[in-house]
Amino acid sequence: MLPNHLIDDMITRALQEDMHYVDLSSCCLQGNANAYVQAKAAGVLCGGEIFVRVFALLNPAVQVSLHMADGAVFSSDDVLLELSGPTATLLQGERTALNLLQHLSGIATQTQQFVQAIAGSGAVIADTRKTLPGLRALQKYAVTCGGGRNHRYNLSDAVMLKDNHIDACGSIERAVQQVRANIGHLVKIEVETRNLGEVQQAYHACADVIMLDNMSLQAMREAVQWLRTQSKQVIVEASGDISLANARDIAQTGVDVLSVGSLTHSVQAANISMRIK
Repeated sequence: MLPNHLIDDMITRALQEDMHYVDLSSCCLQGNANAYVQAKAAGVLCGGEIFVRVFALLNPAVQVSLHMADGAVFSSDDVLLELSGPTATLLQGERTALNLLQHLSGIATQTQQFVQAIAGSGAVIADTRKTLPGLRALQKYAVTCGGGRNHRYNLSDAVMLKDNHIDACGSIERAVQQVRANIGHLVKIEVETRNLGEVQQAYHACADVIMLDNMSLQAMREAVQWLRTQSKQVIVEASGDISLANARDIAQTGVDVLSVGSLTHSVQAANISMRIK
């Protein structure tokens, strides 16, 4: 679970966005109520503790009971959480808490689908930096709940030399040399390549990770086969238009990692609702 100092600011901003200073719809409601959160379709849970935290920040008087942990698989009609507390508070926090729970569970669910699609291949599914502004920590957490891996969290984590970096420097070799002269000894370098010639250049430039970007299956197989015959083994990553339909074929080319931007930038929210009893 992410520490509270990482998520409290996100939750507070979301609550302020939804309720500037008063909830006109609920401000006159008195007394307490009970509610439950129910799935309307199967999926993988992510954001249960974040849901709890929304109400803890709104009003500590709200009690939330989680029925399963993040990463658990739920079925349609399963009750995921139950709540009790001031009626007005339950309704004030409903939308913010559900938005986060639905979105993160959607990411975890889709990630698990990709993980299952390539099961047995030896490859792993990873996310990218194609995240929604302000939600990266939560989105990357959701990927891990679905069984995926995190790529670099931000630009400070590792070097990734993409086509624009390489074109600006003039060649792969020059780009790698210039970067390596200015980074610490613990920092890894990944190079994006588009064909076998660039793969070979990246290898001879001593890249730690070589990305095969938008290559055909045959081109990826040739690149992997060539790299596996070399004395130094590097991590091979596939990227570009990876979907559930082609993920297994890509994994079977022998790559180590499939990085999938759609896990975070265009995921469908899980179908979950909250009802007052």
